[in-house]
Amino acid sequence: MNRLLNPRRITILFVSLFVVLTAGVLLMQRYWIAPEDACIDSGRWWYEEGRECVQPISIAEITGRPIGVSRAEASLEKNRELVEIERRLAVERTARAAAIERDRRALESKAGI
Repeated sequence: MNRLLNPRRITILFVSLFVVLTAGVLLMQRYWIAPEDACIDSGRWWYEEGRECVQPISIAEITGRPIGVSRAEASLEKNRELVEIERRLAVERTARAAAIERDRRALESKAGI
């Protein structure tokens, strides 16, 4: 027993164990903890379940309405735009129908029908 655990071997055993554990802690810090810290420092969100860094999206980017505008105000504005588009389309349809009728009359008068 004395030959197996002499002071030199115990020292080597403890130093080796210390080196392996220190390397493990450093690797864990480098590949497990540091990405999360870097993500948070950059102002993004850390998604723990997927271990990924994601960019937060503003609700204004999703809905297209400016920040500070309520849903009702944005809806009212969008409805005004739609009514204006419908009016413009109705005027275009009327003008197109009038042009078709005018061309038809001109063609009929030319053909003598």
